[in-house]
Amino acid sequence: MEIKAVRFRKDGFASQSFAFGGEDGPGAFDSKKRYRSGLTNYLIDTGSEVILVDTGLPAGTPEEVPDENTQIFTGRDICSYMDALADLGYRPEQVDKILLTHKHSDHSGELRSFPNARIYVNEEELEATELQGIDNIVPVRFTDGPYHNFPECQKIAEGVFYIKAKGHTKGNSIVVAEDDGLFYMMHGDITYTDEALYENKLSVVFEDLPAARETMDRVREFVRRHPTVYLSTHTPLGPENLENRKVIDLDNPPETIPPGEVIFKTASGKYVCSVCGFVYDPANGDPDHGIPPGTAFEDLPADWRCPRCRQPKEKFNRA
Repeated sequence: MEIKAVRFRKDGFASQSFAFGGEDGPGAFDSKKRYRSGLTNYLIDTGSEVILVDTGLPAGTPEEVPDENTQIFTGRDICSYMDALADLGYRPEQVDKILLTHKHSDHSGELRSFPNARIYVNEEELEATELQGIDNIVPVRFTDGPYHNFPECQKIAEGVFYIKAKGHTKGNSIVVAEDDGLFYMMHGDITYTDEALYENKLSVVFEDLPAARETMDRVREFVRRHPTVYLSTHTPLGPENLENRKVIDLDNPPETIPPGEVIFKTASGKYVCSVCGFVYDPANGDPDHGIPPGTAFEDLPADWRCPRCRQPKEKFNRA
């Protein structure tokens, strides 16, 4: 078995208030303290199957334009997700299965590029806007019983398990691949940075807070009992952990490496939802919710919300 990182954005950041503030509130943490961020998904090559865990942002999604108040910035494009996959030596037609951690478009963005793959999705995510019109989805009902301390799982291949882990979204899932005595835990947004795992803090993005807490507790219990390589989407620590086969030790957190200097760019007038990746384009407006074309983001009503994930305006970043 080979596990590989599909990297497509780098040099971003997440504030401590964003990454830690789910339960105590963002005001309890330092909004100016930042952790490294980026975007990475993962690939499992079992030798007989190619399995993707998530499929990146949709091609053409603009970069955000951060400022001093930005709470999460996913970074600059390295390349598109599909180009990153090609750089690893894989073509779309080689992919047999896709395991979706959750619906948000930085995880589901290129699902339509794999019409021959079986796309495994927690059945509680099936009504998500991002998944409509995709014919090759396999609803997962987690019928294979518990996986260690997680109550519900589905075995996908030998040594590869898809595990119910709701909270961030109501259909959130994680993937564990067992290889050579290690447990590789691939997740969407259980945490946005590994520091939150060590500090036992939830992010401000969740659909079910009590479930998110339960999932975090189970993840921390699991990594205490099993040698686990923790593979995150939103931090370069994910691919770094993978490269070094670094096992999480909750009692000995690594030293935090601060993000590099942020280069500010001129904004386009578009705004990107930091949760689901929806792009608000003033030229299009949001007619379905009474917002005519030509409406600047700044002129949207205070109670306007993301048409896709219903997050408020403050969750949007300039693009």
